[in-house]
Amino acid sequence: MWAAGLTILGVGLGWADASYRFGPDEYGMPLAVSGQVRLYLVAWSVTGLTAAAALRAVAARVPLIGPDVLVLILTFMGTRLSLGFRPEPPVLGASAAAALTAVFIWCALALRRGFRGYRGRRATSGGRGGG
Repeated sequence: MWAAGLTILGVGLGWADASYRFGPDEYGMPLAVSGQVRLYLVAWSVTGLTAAAALRAVAARVPLIGPDVLVLILTFMGTRLSLGFRPEPPVLGASAAAALTAVFIWCALALRRGFRGYRGRRATSGGRGGG
């Protein structure tokens, strides 16, 4: 539920932001142009679900800082940029791969930090005498 909720929220916010503008048209990114948006929404939904699942799996093993923020930012910005600029499928795939690479690096760093901290605590908590 956590992964699906964050993904839906991020993609929904990106779609809403691409659909409406509160300021002048000269500022900011272009709005979503008319046409099919389903490919972009599906692509970022799958990317967000994959990222959230990976982060959730790592958070079950070690303490993880900010997994929800990372998923929201990546899905929001990916959806917003895709709807504003309508990249071709190879560029869309490359941007999704870059987002997933960032998530996997975040996970690898958390696992490395978490396991190193666990080994250090275990080695110092037991042992001879001490005080």
